[in-house]
Amino acid sequence: MANVLDRFRLDGKVALITGASSGIGRTIAEALASAGASVVLCARREATLEVASGAIAAAGGSAAAIAGDVGRRALLGVLAESAAKPFGPIDIVVHAAGMNHRQSAADVTDEAWDEQIEVMLSAPFFLSRHLVPGMKAKRWGRILNIASLQSYRAFTNSSAYGASKGGIVQLTRAMAEDWSQFGINANAIAPGFFQTALTAPVFSDSARVKDLAARTAIGRNGDLVDLHGAAVFLCSPASDYITGQTLAVDGGFTAK
Repeated sequence: MANVLDRFRLDGKVALITGASSGIGRTIAEALASAGASVVLCARREATLEVASGAIAAAGGSAAAIAGDVGRRALLGVLAESAAKPFGPIDIVVHAAGMNHRQSAADVTDEAWDEQIEVMLSAPFFLSRHLVPGMKAKRWGRILNIASLQSYRAFTNSSAYGASKGGIVQLTRAMAEDWSQFGINANAIAPGFFQTALTAPVFSDSARVKDLAARTAIGRNGDLVDLHGAAVFLCSPASDYITGQTLAVDGGFTAK
């Protein structure tokens, strides 16, 4: 009898993870590597990226690092080509690059709006489109987007961030509609509150952290390891019949 756990293995698969130098991107890269994937980590901060890649390699994983800015649309084709050099064509792409300028709606500049939409909504589409032909050739691929609580709820000083994360849920559905017929499944994870560099302003306020934990069903905020199971599942053959979905990994925050 086949071992069901084999369906969660990623041996022989190559994954590209953006925003992988820290936070959610890095922890997902670590999870996929632990499941057997060869991982290509991409971010703007080259030194931090090398540390993250080196840590995965030191733990026995297969990892490489390529510096790149997904906010520069004209260079995404080059990035896609570079990502395939260390281990071969990309099977899995995780779009974890993110930013939040935390401006009130009245203070959002044109530049801040455009940058956030470009990195968190446009880049997942255009970078995926560069990678899809290779996935089509194999009749297998995975696209994993990163949504948010703000895909569903509004928070202060986050209009551009919230707009991008609302859009990513619908983009995930659209990707699934277009590409799943070719064996390429597109899904998203919507994390709750996790302590990362991006959420440092939130976690600097102990009273707010306590309040946010109390608003979950579980009673605590997330640890990055809580994302590992969902990420591996949605990137593995175990999710062959799941596409166009957004899975909230939020301790039940959106259930209340």
